[in-house]
Amino acid sequence: MITWNISQLDRQTSDGFVTTAHWQANATDGDYSASVYSTCSWSDGTATIPYANLTKETVLGWIWANGVDKSATEAALNAQIVLQKNPTKATGVPW
Repeated sequence: MITWNISQLDRQTSDGFVTTAHWQANATDGDYSASVYSTCSWSDGTATIPYANLTKETVLGWIWANGVDKSATEAALNAQIVLQKNPTKATGVPW
């Protein structure tokens, strides 16, 4: 299961419009998990909804429309979990 969250928003105090979203995506499959954290920014005036009226779904839509590839991110998270389940490398010593 993959969940997307917005952990922080940066906004202009003069007009309340958001310019940057700090986001994370987390994948879980039983005991296995993977996550990614990043930011997405856009030009002043791109976001057209004032801070007080925003929803998580709206901001997620903005990040996906402004350079965050939802499908590629989810595929990378799933690939990390597959690799955890079926590792191709190991470390240690034989004794």
